Order: sequence, then C-alpha cells, then structure tokens
Amino acid sequence: MKRKNSEYYESIARRIRVDVIKAIYNAGSGHPGGSLSVTDIITALYFGEMNIDPHRPQMKDRDKFVLSKGHAVPAQYAALGERGYYAVEDIMTLRKLGSDFQGHGNMHYVPGIEMSTGSLGQGFSASVGMALAGKMDKSSGRVYVVLGDGELQEGIVWEAAMSAAHYGLDNLTAFVDWNGLQIDGENDKVMTVRPIDEKFRAFGWNAMVIDGHDFDEIFKAIDEAKANEGKPTVIVCKTHKGKGVSFMEDQAGWHGKAPDEEQAKKAVAELGGEW
Repeated sequence: MKRKNSEYYESIARRIRVDVIKAIYNAGSGHPGGSLSVTDIITALYFGEMNIDPHRPQMKDRDKFVLSKGHAVPAQYAALGERGYYAVEDIMTLRKLGSDFQGHGNMHYVPGIEMSTGSLGQGFSASVGMALAGKMDKSSGRVYVVLGDGELQEGIVWEAAMSAAHYGLDNLTAFVDWNGLQIDGENDKVMTVRPIDEKFRAFGWNAMVIDGHDFDEIFKAIDEAKANEGKPTVIVCKTHKGKGVSFMEDQAGWHGKAPDEEQAKKAVAELGGEW
C-alpha cells in the first residue's frame, strides 16, 4: 500500500475518534479511554500498511490484525467501517441487544475481525498461532496485534512471547498501547509493567519504543519490523488515554465510562466532527 502524508492519516484518525465517541454514547457503556489511545496505531495499519480487501475479508495471504485489548474494539469497528467493510452507521448499534457489534469483537459476526477477544492475553496468544501457521503455510501475510499495557500483567502474555521468539516468528509485530493507565489507576501503582522493551528483549524479541501518536514514527517502526529477520518485533507505543478529548486525556476514570450527551457533544466538537 502506497503511503500518504501524515495529515491524511490524522484526518482519518479524527473521524474514527468521532465514531468512537458517538457509538459509545449511543450504547451508554463502553471504553472510550483506551479506544482513543489506540486509534492512531489502528489507523496506520488499516489505512497505510496492511494488505487487506474489504470486499474479500477472507482473501488468501492477507495481513491479519488482532486487537488483544478487546475492550477497545469501538476503534477497530470504526476503522473497519471507514475502510469500507460495512457502513459506519452500523456501529451505532454498539452493545445493543441483537447487534453484531458487541462490546468485544466477535469474528463470527463482524467482517474483518480475525479473532474474538476480550479475555486479556488470549488475543496475543492467538496471534502467535496465526503467525506460526503463516510460516508453515509459507504465506506472505503478516500478523499484527495490539496489547494494552495493563494486559502485560497477564502471565499468558509472557508464555506467548516466549513461544513467538522460540519459533522465530518475524512475521509477527506486536504493538503495546502504553498509556500508563488501567481500570484501577496507574500501571506503576497497580502492578508496574516497566521496563517493557527490555522485558521483551529478554524474551528474544526485537523491541523499540516510539510515540504512538506520531504517524511518521509508527510507519518507520513498522518498516523496521518488516526488515527484521529471525525475531518477532514489539513496538512499544507511548500514548495518552482518551487522546484528542481534553477532559478524557490521561484520566483513568474514562477507562470504562460512557459520556453523557453534553460530554459527547463537547468531545465531538473538539475532534472537529459534527453532532
């Protein structure tokens, strides 16, 4: 996929953030903070990197994306809608009874969702299996997975990391959405996950730390990951929970709380969207 300038991706990311706010407001529940922090990573992958086709979701040798921090799925739903997998308006049924757009993505209901996730750590493990299968099938497709920083407190994450390095899965790239906050507060107070990059290196991974809201840095890191041979790569992305909305940024209280109408309208206005 030919890359465009950062302004192009920033514009898409703003639309996705507006979609996220509206969908969570309509649902009356959800996780805006982590959805907004991961938006730029998801935008870069879906609109600037991955070999995918909205008209052929099961295309052979496609790249695969797994959102291991499944509670941030509103951002993925919005990206898939903006990318053309379905109408963006469809995601406004988020969390409604009978809707395909559940609070955590379901691979059996929504085109483009490669793995049902929600129980933290399991999406990462599944992505390791996908990458290993890709190696065995000699597929040109790559696997991308996003984990939350609080998710790194799960033991299953490190079992998967060990397996990925053991099998030399250089077709696997993981992103850590390191916004420093989880449902109970600061990572460093709940259970520190530092030093993230050094831990992954100790498990045999290629690791780097970047600004997770800078598209130039994100794409440079992706290119470095693709050029790396023999090891999986982790890109630790320093982000802000609630990115783009002044009263949500860096506030743990917005981990799992929907905005009311006044707050939602203010957020959409700050993001440059229309109510």
